[in-house]
Amino acid sequence: FQKSNNLSEVNKASRKYRGSPLASLFQSGYKELVYLSKSNPERPLTLDRLESVNRALIKASNNEISKLEKMMSFLATTGSVTPFIGLFGTVWGIMVAFQRIGIVKSAGLDIVAPGIAEALIATAAGLFAAIPAVIAYNHYLHRIKNLVTEMEDFSLEFLSIAEKLYGP
Repeated sequence: FQKSNNLSEVNKASRKYRGSPLASLFQSGYKELVYLSKSNPERPLTLDRLESVNRALIKASNNEISKLEKMMSFLATTGSVTPFIGLFGTVWGIMVAFQRIGIVKSAGLDIVAPGIAEALIATAAGLFAAIPAVIAYNHYLHRIKNLVTEMEDFSLEFLSIAEKLYGP
């Protein structure tokens, strides 16, 4: 992209990367650039027309970011709620253990162990769901932030190249 003087060729090549946010960003900017060029071929790419291309790039970037962030709230919710579900199970298991002690009026291992086991299983289940969700959330958040920076840089490069190729 950066080394090409023919954005039409870059556009053809970008179609191979349908799922790529950067390819989508390029295609949106290129589409707007072609529209402006065809609507008034004699008029060079002035600042106001360049701003129109910039708006198309921003809109495409926002759409791509929305797609990337789609499942982030699920991961965040899973990571923050499941420990509380595990805690609820822990409290429930301890309550069961105390009820059994109260009914039998004895605190032997055979009386307490089932409730404590339920409590530990609930705690483990909550952590089993929460830990991977938090790790995945942080991993994808970092990747999305990096991609946002790449898209911003790409947009600036696209505008610069468009200005050089189509400007006055």
